[in-house]
Amino acid sequence: MVRKRPEPVQVVKQRRDAALNALVEGVPYIRFLGIAFERHGDELTAVLTYDDKLIGNPMLPALHGGVTAAFLETAAIIGLSWSYLWEDIESGKIDPETVSPAHLPRLPKTIDFTVDYLRSGLPRDAYARARVNRQGRRYASVQVEAWQDNRSRLFAQATGHFLMPARTGTLT
Repeated sequence: MVRKRPEPVQVVKQRRDAALNALVEGVPYIRFLGIAFERHGDELTAVLTYDDKLIGNPMLPALHGGVTAAFLETAAIIGLSWSYLWEDIESGKIDPETVSPAHLPRLPKTIDFTVDYLRSGLPRDAYARARVNRQGRRYASVQVEAWQDNRSRLFAQATGHFLMPARTGTLT
C-alpha cells in the first residue's frame, strides 16, 4: 500500500487563507464596517476594528446597536460558512489560485437572529466568536459571543437560525 505524502503546512495554510478571503470578499458590507477575521486552525475570531463612524451615542460614547448586531450576524454567517467548507478546504477541492466568491457556495440565509445587548460597547476594538450548535443539510443554529477587553465580560451575544445553501458537486 502506497501512502500519499502529506502536503506541506504552507500549502494548507495558503488554501485556508484563500478560502477565508474569498468568503469575506463576497460581502462588501464587511469591508465597510472594518471587520476582519483571525484564523487559528478551524477556529475563527471576528475583529471589529474601532472607528468613529461606528459610534451610535456620542454622549456615552457607545457602539451603535445596529453595528453590534451586524457584527454578530456577520461573525455567525462567516463562521457557519467556514465550518460548511472545512472538509472541502482540507481535502484540496478548493484551489487557492482560482478561488473567488464566485467559486464558493452561496452564504447561508438568515431565518431569524436574536441579539442580547448585555452592556454598552465601548469605543475600542471588539471580538466575536461563533459556535455552530447544529448544522444539517438545510438548517443550522449558531450562537455568537462578543467581547472587548476581557473574554469573560461579554457586551453582546446572539442566537441565529440559518437556511443552508444547496451543496453542489464542485467548488472550483
